Amino acid sequence: MIHELFAYLCVSDAKQAIAFYTDAFGAKEKFRLTEPSGRVGHAELDFGGTIVMLSDEFPECDIASPRTIGGTPVTIHLHVDDADATIRRAIEVGATLERAPADAFYGERSGVVRDPFGHRWNIGHSIEEVSPEEMQRRYTALMEQGAG
Repeated sequence: MIHELFAYLCVSDAKQAIAFYTDAFGAKEKFRLTEPSGRVGHAELDFGGTIVMLSDEFPECDIASPRTIGGTPVTIHLHVDDADATIRRAIEVGATLERAPADAFYGERSGVVRDPFGHRWNIGHSIEEVSPEEMQRRYTALMEQGAG
């Protein structure tokens, strides 16, 4: 039986990442475990009731950040009250805009930023309720337009 699922981010500078996620997204630090050297072995941030865990890199354990491996295949979706404002704030404190906010076929206004540590965030808010069937219809129409 599964009880919970947590995203666990590896970053190149956990102290700076904690400050960024707090400033950009309003996350609240629950706690952190720090080695005598200053390296963060584990930290937990509360993103409005969802916990995201993070640590510094541990090359001796093959734990590397997106900066070290040259990218990430993972996108984190952050559902907020106001995507435009959240994206603006993230950019103000160091994120890079990858896709400006826009209304999407699936009933959400969203955009994408890359945080200073290499993680990709899709930030959105609901603009309408869309059934899976309607979403598929819209997706198919969109793909057919792009194919022509």
